[in-house]
Amino acid sequence: MIFGRSERGKPPVEPVTLKILVAGGFGVGKTTLVGAVSEIRPLRTEEFLTEAGRPVDDTSGVEGKHTTTVAMDFGRITLREDLVLYLFGTPGQERFWFMWDELSEGALGAVVLADTRRLEDCFAAVDYFERRAIPFVVGINCFEGAARHPVDAVRQALDLDDSVPLLLCDARDRESVKETLVGVVQHAIRYAADHRRTVTT
Repeated sequence: MIFGRSERGKPPVEPVTLKILVAGGFGVGKTTLVGAVSEIRPLRTEEFLTEAGRPVDDTSGVEGKHTTTVAMDFGRITLREDLVLYLFGTPGQERFWFMWDELSEGALGAVVLADTRRLEDCFAAVDYFERRAIPFVVGINCFEGAARHPVDAVRQALDLDDSVPLLLCDARDRESVKETLVGVVQHAIRYAADHRRTVTT
């Protein structure tokens, strides 16, 4: 690339930018996921857990976690020359949920991360996106030592519609996260097409 023009002399491609949310319960791996895939240094708004928050912060199952996201995580990944994703990780604790409405404005779709040891922690995120008709996929974060359950069993436990993709992912692994994000984009495209057909019929 020289002076903003491609090697073949064509003008550079202006990429389409899309916004994707990463949601789920406290300690499920949202910050890790954004950090694993972001091509820029992620913006993080983490603070240490305090004694004052102990009565409302449920750390059972994630006793080793000492920080929490209080506003958002932000990262960026280029999937193709003409497609850039902006990632916004939502805070997982209930007292910060007021941020979700702001973060979800203009979002193409979302990843709801789930930990099979604490599935109930992602119910709120699933309900949120269902109520607002925002397309989402559920990513089962494969923690070491966590029992592996059949995908159909997890779908049933979450009471997910058959149209919602349920994917296995490793929030620490860049390629695994990329596959999950591609799944969000593909699902959002199908979702929009189905919605258009419904409106026109």
